[in-house]
Amino acid sequence: MPESAQPDPDPRPDAAVTLLAVIDGLAAESRPGFELRATLDSSLERDLGLDSLARVELISRIEDGFSVRLPEDTLSRAETARDLLNALRSAGGVARATGEAHAVQAPLTRVEGFPASALTLVDALEWHVEAHPDRLHVLFYRTPDQTEPMTYAALKAAAQSMAAGLACRGLAKGQSVAIMLPTCLEFFHCYYGILYAGGVPVPLYPPARLSQLEDHLRRQAGILDSCLAPILITVPEAKLAARFLEAEVASLQVVVTPAELADGGAQADSAPDFASAPLLPEDVAFIQYTSGSTGNPKGVVLTHANLMANIRAWGRAIRMDSADVVVSWLPLYHDMGLIGTWLGSLYHACLLVLMSPLDFLARPERWLWAIHTHRGTATAAPNFAYELCLRRLHDDTLQGLDLGSWRLAANGAEPVSPDTMARFTERFAKYGFRPEAMAPVYGLAECTVGLAIPPMGRKPVVDRVQRGAFQDAGRAIPAAEEDPEPLRFVACGHPLPGHQVRIVNDTGREVPDRTVGHLEFRGPSATPGYLRNPEETKKLFHGDWLDSGDLAYVANGDIHITSRAKDMI
Repeated sequence: MPESAQPDPDPRPDAAVTLLAVIDGLAAESRPGFELRATLDSSLERDLGLDSLARVELISRIEDGFSVRLPEDTLSRAETARDLLNALRSAGGVARATGEAHAVQAPLTRVEGFPASALTLVDALEWHVEAHPDRLHVLFYRTPDQTEPMTYAALKAAAQSMAAGLACRGLAKGQSVAIMLPTCLEFFHCYYGILYAGGVPVPLYPPARLSQLEDHLRRQAGILDSCLAPILITVPEAKLAARFLEAEVASLQVVVTPAELADGGAQADSAPDFASAPLLPEDVAFIQYTSGSTGNPKGVVLTHANLMANIRAWGRAIRMDSADVVVSWLPLYHDMGLIGTWLGSLYHACLLVLMSPLDFLARPERWLWAIHTHRGTATAAPNFAYELCLRRLHDDTLQGLDLGSWRLAANGAEPVSPDTMARFTERFAKYGFRPEAMAPVYGLAECTVGLAIPPMGRKPVVDRVQRGAFQDAGRAIPAAEEDPEPLRFVACGHPLPGHQVRIVNDTGREVPDRTVGHLEFRGPSATPGYLRNPEETKKLFHGDWLDSGDLAYVANGDIHITSRAKDMI
């Protein structure tokens, strides 16, 4: 809010002082030794070094300390301490919201069969459009109180409109198209529109705040240059800011919004008649960049065959079918959100209930209430999400919550904490959460997304090993019950059907069980390599095995990840 439009002064004259003390306390915890004290005009990120998760924690502390509920957009809009003070004043004396009644939605009817003969993602969508065009595919929470549905037929129609717009702008088969959009239905339209037009989608993460657009776009220039994208699809606010990219990225010719693409007739007179480009299983369906803000971007190339294999293997492992309801807030530019939740739901005819990452970060209880309301059965999230629910949620916001439908809470994409799993299971047991629903999983972009998962219905397994033997000899010897300081490693289960894992030493020789080594894998989900990066691709492959970059050991058939190889001294 501009200073000229500040609300009336807070009736508590010490509000600013207390607020700055809370900010100073968190900054000191986040950055030990940090001595700069906050002022009302301090930038939370630039001056105080508070990243997105730290600002989530800050808002939580403010709400607890002042017994208020800050406005919904505080996380995305507040850039300075003064912005937080204005948000606090706007909240006034409103008490923390308590749990409300959430009507349970009726489940979708089960359908028979999967697109088992589909060779590409487009084949899979076409199968569903033929079988049940009006079946609800995605229900998107555009706001906390407003949902927007999308059927299979609606996805195809919107995607083909986008494809026509791309053809009008000269997209050739095999060319990359970058998508930099927040979570929205238009993302899905663009992704499939690119496939229908014969292009290759390259999702980029959108800026957290529009005020940082230009700086954010500069950090994406390396990825745009790496994938030689001639077209960038983004929000209207980014069009003007992105113009400078055309000078820095030689391939970039067009910056366009989804609405402009959907207006396929705008340039129809000068474009050839549009027809969906024929696709083959070996055609590239997705490029996932694992880095790019600094250094040499690494674009993981994934074909239609890779994605279809991983989706099917994951579905078999978790026994997914059309009766499942997937509830997700994961960003769509990341493989776990894009493939693990969306494309997996699309293939298996599940309902995907989707909200934006910012909605979850601002109010984690919305994730759990969406599971309650829609009788969600399956989710996936990093460990921090479960930890955030533990730290942020008060029982008075969860009155009446029922998590009894939740059968799979996949925990992956970052190290899984045994303590977080145990505390989450214990805390939410009274709301119907079952311990066997918590599933620590393992995957990586180079294997599409998923590689290992525990057997369904098994409670989490944590391996306790002797600290000395592990640190001195890399041996994971079981610790005695009375051992006061064992190391603990989470069992991430077995490889997905059709995939293999081995543990090797520095010379490439396979090691015995309970010996730490380099985790290598192979299978139909494995990438053919990194885009335009032969040096990194060469490092990735050891014969027909791929190096995960992780250290691990196997015990009782379970994979236990110990660390990243580069973290070891």
